[in-house]
Amino acid sequence: MQDVQRQLPLERKSTSSRFDVTKILNIDLPIMLIVLMLTVYGSVVLYSASGKDLDLLFRQFKFYLLGYVVMVFSANIPINWYARWSPLLYSVGVLLLFAVFFFGDGAKGAQRWLKIGDFRFQPSELIKLVLPMFVGLYLSKQILPPRLPNLVLCLLVILVPTILILLQPDLGTSILVFSSSAFVLFMAGIGWWYVSGAFVSLALGSIPLWLYVLKDYQKQRILTLLDPESDKLGAGWNIIQSKTAIGSGGWSGKGWLAGTQSQLDFLPESQTDFIIAVLAEEFGLRGVLILLILYLFLILRGLWIAFHAESSFGRLLAGGIAMTFFIYVFVNMGMVAGLLPVVGVPLPLFSLGGTSVVTLLFSIGILMAVGGDKRVFGK
Repeated sequence: MQDVQRQLPLERKSTSSRFDVTKILNIDLPIMLIVLMLTVYGSVVLYSASGKDLDLLFRQFKFYLLGYVVMVFSANIPINWYARWSPLLYSVGVLLLFAVFFFGDGAKGAQRWLKIGDFRFQPSELIKLVLPMFVGLYLSKQILPPRLPNLVLCLLVILVPTILILLQPDLGTSILVFSSSAFVLFMAGIGWWYVSGAFVSLALGSIPLWLYVLKDYQKQRILTLLDPESDKLGAGWNIIQSKTAIGSGGWSGKGWLAGTQSQLDFLPESQTDFIIAVLAEEFGLRGVLILLILYLFLILRGLWIAFHAESSFGRLLAGGIAMTFFIYVFVNMGMVAGLLPVVGVPLPLFSLGGTSVVTLLFSIGILMAVGGDKRVFGK
């Protein structure tokens, strides 16, 4: 009997020391599985949306691989490192946004990129990652819920890069940048009076925004939303064709590679902003629901990590990242369905694009870093 008792601790020790790659790499297994399913699902739809272009699919696959590497790398950076460097990274990001106006590389009427040799990048992608960190760091050092002076300072920090991105012009990215940081404020427990005041301020600010900031094509997008039939062959073409594709899919869809709107090039931007219309046409409502369930699980897992975070900074950062995914999905699906203006927001991990994929996977890695962090930082 004594021999058996002596062996029990040894058996427990051997079980706990079992090789676990997820713990070694600090990977959150549920999130990793969801991301894998999203990228595989997205590749299948992208192959059809691109007209069976294997070269394009291979290029996107390389960005997926790069994104996975970046995700694992960011998951293993301690969150106090993100907190320590976020003020500097925020300052660099804002300076780069100013540099876009003087040295930026333009395309399709927009000046959003900086080019160094053959390398071209968007500083707004850096701000997407850094701004929620910086706001979360500041709030984690204050008494929560934050007081009015703290909120005013946070809004100034948020509005500076938001306005700079809006002036490029890039309405979609400015919405994402503002929303991600606004959710950090919400997670900090601001009162409903402040939330109501923010909506009133946005409503009042929409008038000068319309008159002095928005470009003519951006105004046309909003007007087209109200009446897409007024310009069927012009500004209303995108929304009309996307609604046709979505409606024709029914419950089960027409079948993979059998969509008429996408395969016959009636559907514009089918590889990027309107890729979910391709999914709806070929896989039907059933395929869209599967995608929504995957996104829902990812967002809920992110909020679960935020709820169980070991620090105020981690809680605010994880919550902001999780809700940013919600904004991505909500805005993209809303504009494709004709419920929101077309503002150029990609469907996360589905739409064609290298920078957005790498940025999103980097943020997911940060989410994993918060989930794996066991140190108390910034009560």
